[in-house]
Amino acid sequence: MMQRKITFYLLARALLLGGFLLGLGNAARAADFTLTDSTGKIHKLSQYKGKWVLVNFWATWCPPCLAEIPDLNDLHEDKKSNVAVFGIALQYANPKQVIDFAEGLMVSYPIVLGNPKIASQIGPVDGLPTTYLYNPHGKLVAHQLGPITKEAVVEFIRGADKSANK
Repeated sequence: MMQRKITFYLLARALLLGGFLLGLGNAARAADFTLTDSTGKIHKLSQYKGKWVLVNFWATWCPPCLAEIPDLNDLHEDKKSNVAVFGIALQYANPKQVIDFAEGLMVSYPIVLGNPKIASQIGPVDGLPTTYLYNPHGKLVAHQLGPITKEAVVEFIRGADKSANK
């Protein structure tokens, strides 16, 4: 658990201090993505201007993915954090299984039934979980391969907000 916090923290510090984006080259990929959640609602990145947007790729068979769901729920429900969370399920055989699974875990954020085309709008998914974070201006500012915590995301956002106010 400490390793996860350190990894996201180090990424956060690198981004804030040097604008380094972990070799992604995706900073220009601030294009407006479109996601349709499991209820049929369409979400566009541009609809969330003024909010942080966290996109998390996960799978029902992935233990680290499941371990981070409570923190993602907390982020999504915490109005102070100003974060909209989206979970994109990958590598599933049955959409109903994903939806039932998410409901069973009381996931409060929108779940998207993902595929390679949907993932390509966001960025590479080299393993699960993979998380992308967009700032309130719609710019991709962080990418994490591996699990994250609410604490690490909130700390990153605090640091980014302090840096922007200088």
